[in-house]
Amino acid sequence: MATVAIYSLKGGVGKTTLSVNLAWCAATLSARRTLLWDLDPQAASTWVLGGPHGAGGKVDQAQAMFSKDVAVAKQARPTAYPHLDLIAADASLRGLDQLFHEMDKKKRLAKLLSELAAYDRVILDCPPGLTETADQVMRAADLIVIPVIPSPLSTRAYDAVVQHLGGRTPLLPVHVMVDKRRALHAEALARHPDWPVIPMASNIESMAVKRAPVGVFAPKSAASQAFADLWRRIEHRLAA
Repeated sequence: MATVAIYSLKGGVGKTTLSVNLAWCAATLSARRTLLWDLDPQAASTWVLGGPHGAGGKVDQAQAMFSKDVAVAKQARPTAYPHLDLIAADASLRGLDQLFHEMDKKKRLAKLLSELAAYDRVILDCPPGLTETADQVMRAADLIVIPVIPSPLSTRAYDAVVQHLGGRTPLLPVHVMVDKRRALHAEALARHPDWPVIPMASNIESMAVKRAPVGVFAPKSAASQAFADLWRRIEHRLAA
């Protein structure tokens, strides 16, 4: 089992978009037994994939897995897509940072992930910020995928994460919401030609309306192809 965290210091950079689409690619294109674990109290990935009610989960139970003797694997529920399960988020995760601080167990998330050996890939949709939760994720993940909008503020946030990690965990920066017609975006892509690129696209914006991964309702789109290409690159990194 390998764990891929979708994380950024900044909010609003498309972490949920990457999480849902990469999890779907893992399950559908690679036929991996895949779990998407939503750690963000906003629960956007949970909502897109039909949970918690549509996924059979219980409301306000997301934090209990960290503080109680709860079998984490039993919290996973199937989604509408073969090979793809979900551990739903809810508002109780707002207190997760404080809980981690009080528990003083630096590898609590890593321990819970070790109980998920039935899966080939676990995708973590992480909340933003350099927090206790982020530190737990950084200790537990095999690869951290960081969405970066081609803008100075987003690039600055990425640099802060790189400095904070100090090389402890492999990173894969991804340029997202890219419009190559914009000079600022074109310049950023030229500085990092090796970074994967996810375009700004109406199909991606439609995910919130369709409540589905892009590959489900627009399989031949440029956006769908970009997510598939990114997933293949992730699989290559995990196999290295």
